[in-house]
Amino acid sequence: MKGQPAKRLEVLEQIADHILNVGLTGLSLRPLAAAIGTSDRMLLYYFADKNELITEAVVHVTTRLMVRLQSELLQPEPFDALLPKIYALFIQEDYSPFMRIWYELVALAARNEEPFKTISCQIMDGFLEWVSARLVMESEADRSARSALLLGTIEGFLMLYYTGLGNIPALALGLGDSNAVTQN
Repeated sequence: MKGQPAKRLEVLEQIADHILNVGLTGLSLRPLAAAIGTSDRMLLYYFADKNELITEAVVHVTTRLMVRLQSELLQPEPFDALLPKIYALFIQEDYSPFMRIWYELVALAARNEEPFKTISCQIMDGFLEWVSARLVMESEADRSARSALLLGTIEGFLMLYYTGLGNIPALALGLGDSNAVTQN
C-alpha cells in the first residue's frame, strides 16, 4: 500500500463517491483529481497506476454495497422468499448508482477490457458466495446449483428492470400490477 494509510483511505472514499456520482466511462486521472480536490500526481502517489486506482475504487464501492446488503438481509431464507427480497432492494432508488456502475463494468468486461473483466468476475464470485450463504436449503447437495440459479435470475430481472422492462420481473414475481413497476 502506497502513501499514508489514513489519507489513502480518505482519497479512496472520495474516488468511490465520485465514481458513484458520474460513473466509470471516460474516467481519467486529471479530471478525477480535480473533482476530488487533489492532483493526478497525488493520485499516483497513493496508487501505482490507473488500473490499481480503478480496481481498488470499485472494490471499495462493492464493499459499501455488500455492507448495506448484509444489514438489510440478515436471515437466510428459502429461494422463493429471497429472490423477491433481493430484487426489491436493488430496484430502490438509492441502489441505482451501484447498478449503473455494475452495468458499466459488465459492458466493459464484455469487451474484454481489463481491469474491468477481472473486477466483474471477482464481484460476481463474491455475490454468488453471499447469495449462497443466505439461501436456506433442504439439501446441501443442491446449494451450488440453486445459488447459481438465484444469481442468474436476479441479474436477468435487474437487467430487465434497468432497461425499462420492470413489468416482466414484476409479473414473474407476482408483484401485482406489472405495469406499475416498469421503470422509465
